[in-house]
Amino acid sequence: MRVLRPLFLLLCLMAPQAFADGLFQIELVVFRQAGEAPSTGQPAPDDWAMGALPIAGNERGTALNAEVARLNPGSGYEVLMHKAWAQHLTAAPEKSSLSTGNDQFGHFPVEGVVSLSEQQRLIDLEADFWINRFDNNGLLTGSERVRQKTRLKLGELTYLDNGGLGVLVKITQP
Repeated sequence: MRVLRPLFLLLCLMAPQAFADGLFQIELVVFRQAGEAPSTGQPAPDDWAMGALPIAGNERGTALNAEVARLNPGSGYEVLMHKAWAQHLTAAPEKSSLSTGNDQFGHFPVEGVVSLSEQQRLIDLEADFWINRFDNNGLLTGSERVRQKTRLKLGELTYLDNGGLGVLVKITQP
C-alpha cells in the first residue's frame, strides 16, 4: 500500500493539467452584408494556411442554425461559411485551417486560419479569413480579408465586425 501512495500523489498533481486540456466544440460563421460592394484588395497569399492543420475529420454538426437562418438576403446578409469542429485547447495556440467551395489552384472562395488557446477558462482567438474572387479561368483576381483577435468566454456567442464582413463564433465543451 505504501508503494501506491507516491503514485497516487503524482497522479493528483498531474490531474489538473489533464482536465484543463479538454475537448471543445468550435462553431464559426463568416458572413457579409448584402448590398455591400465587395472590396477587392490584394489577393490572398499562396501560403494562406500558414502550416495550420485542416479541420477535416474533426467536423461536427452545427448548432447555430437559427442564427444563420436569420443571416439571409432578406435581412441584408449573405453567409459565406458555416463550420463546426472539435478541437483540444491548451495554453499553447493551435492553428486550424478552414475552407469552403471548390479548390482553384490552391485557393478556395473562402479560406482562413483560426488560432485558439485556453487561458484560465477564457479562450484567445485569432481569426484570419480571405474571401476570394476568381476570373473565368479560375485564377485568383482579388480578395477581401477579415482579421480579428479577441478573448472569448466559453459558451458565449461572439460577433467580430470588420466593416462589410463579420464573424460569429461560439466555443462550448460537449
